[in-house]
This record gives sequence, structure tokens and C-alpha cells, in this order.
Amino acid sequence: MQAGGQQSVTVEDSMSMVHASAGKLKPASEHLRSEPAIVAGIARATMPNSKVAWTELIADYDRIRDLIERTVPGFEAFNERIRHPGGFRLPLPPTERQWHTPSGKAIFSVYDGVKEDADVLGAENVLRLITIRSHDQYNTTIYAMDDRYRGVFGRRDVLFMNESDLAEHGLEHGDLVDVETIVSGRQLRLKNITAIVYGIAKGSVAAYYPEANVLIPLDYIDKECGTPSYKSVPVKVTRAATS
Repeated sequence: MQAGGQQSVTVEDSMSMVHASAGKLKPASEHLRSEPAIVAGIARATMPNSKVAWTELIADYDRIRDLIERTVPGFEAFNERIRHPGGFRLPLPPTERQWHTPSGKAIFSVYDGVKEDADVLGAENVLRLITIRSHDQYNTTIYAMDDRYRGVFGRRDVLFMNESDLAEHGLEHGDLVDVETIVSGRQLRLKNITAIVYGIAKGSVAAYYPEANVLIPLDYIDKECGTPSYKSVPVKVTRAATS
């Protein structure tokens, strides 16, 4: 609920369908704010002289969609179309065999492999960390503590490891470990996480985000596209220090 009445956000599902989504539960607190309201509040505090009418946008989310319509191709008549049952599908030229390239054909790039950081990953006992989300999670929103994808229930403080890697590190399934990022000049650690056997590739480990975000250096990004290193962070895993 906002100044203009009940609001709906818009979401895109895995099939590229865009539709409206409105909360149905009573807010847990009168102080609870929506994500758009939080973002607008940050913007107002950061840019008090901004030309954007943040308060007006939050009063009526249709105004936000009007700006999206003016800015992003494929969102024509945005507010009208999300009010249709099921919403609408975003245009995806490749699904229509349309390739917006100079030749009009698809262009394939050859991937060079995962050895870009061989100088780091070749060091003794260094593993490659990837961060993942669970089944009961949407982006960074955690709805429950279960992950039926991987057979983990009631907790998220786990580190998925190959059985061979566990043995080589002198560890067993269920041991508490500390994970440390091995990048020059960094002191990033995740302590007291439970190592468990999982069918992950040897040399790789995985942990849930956002919990494992503490291990991701903000400036450790791909040199070409700037993508953060959430799927390739060199780390060392050691038995947790006893207090």
C-alpha cells in the first residue's frame, strides 16, 4: 500500500513472461517498506536535489512503468498489457530466428576455458568457489531453509565439496571449516561453515549466497565485461579454529 493505493510490481519469469505481482499477506510491521520504496528512499537521501520525483513514483508504480516504457524497447503499453491475465512476453529475436548482427546470422564465440587464473589456482590447496542459491530462494530473498535441489534441509551454512577434495584436505563430511579468499591484498573469510560431500567437480566448492558474498572482492571482476567473480573465486579451505 502506498499513497496512491494498492500497488503491484512487475516480474519476468523464466519463460520471459512479464506480469503483475501483488502482496496478499498482512505486513509483518507497520514500518515494513517495499523494495521500490527503499530504493527511492536511498535515492532521496543520496541526491536531495535530484530532478526525479521519487516520492511521486512510489505513490503510484504505474509512473515507474511509464518511464520504463519510454526507455526500454519492448515495453510499449506496459501498464495496459500487465493487466491482462498472464501478462505479456518480451520480444526475443533469436526465438524468431532473427539475428541482429551485420551478417544476419548467429555469431558463436569459442570459450577459452576456466584457466584464466591458473597462476592463483595452481597454488597448493587452492579451490575454486562458486556461489549458488537454494530451491527456496529468489535472488537474494530466502523463503525457507530447505534446498530440495541438493538434499539440504533446515540450514544454509554448508560448503559443498567433492569427496576427494575433502580427503586431500584431511577433512570429513560434517567437519566445520573456514573459507578464505586467496586474492592479493584481501582478508576475506567465512568461518565455521559445515563441509558436506556433494557431487561437485573436483577442485571446486560451492556455498549459498548472500551468506558467501563476504568472500567476493568487489573489484575482482572479469576484465572484458565487468561481471563479478561469483562463479570463480580462488579460496583455501581449512579446518575451523577451535575457540
